[in-house]
Amino acid sequence: MVKNMETTTIKLYWNTKSELDKFREHRNESYDDVIKKVIYIAKVCKTQPELSKETIEAIEKARERMKKGRFLTESEAKKRLGL
Repeated sequence: MVKNMETTTIKLYWNTKSELDKFREHRNESYDDVIKKVIYIAKVCKTQPELSKETIEAIEKARERMKKGRFLTESEAKKRLGL
């Protein structure tokens, strides 16, 4: 946890919040983390547009697999890797 960080409150329209929710990877992910992720994606898109397109497509495919329940848990992955 980061100490001595000031915080602020921002006002969002409901539809903006709904769009941000689409970037959340899990229910407990903070909006600060989501916004940082979106900022990172925007910066990468600006500097490396082709890489960004591939990355965004890969993320979308991974999210679809997760929605369908096609993923490994951490313990399953460790077992497969022999850890």
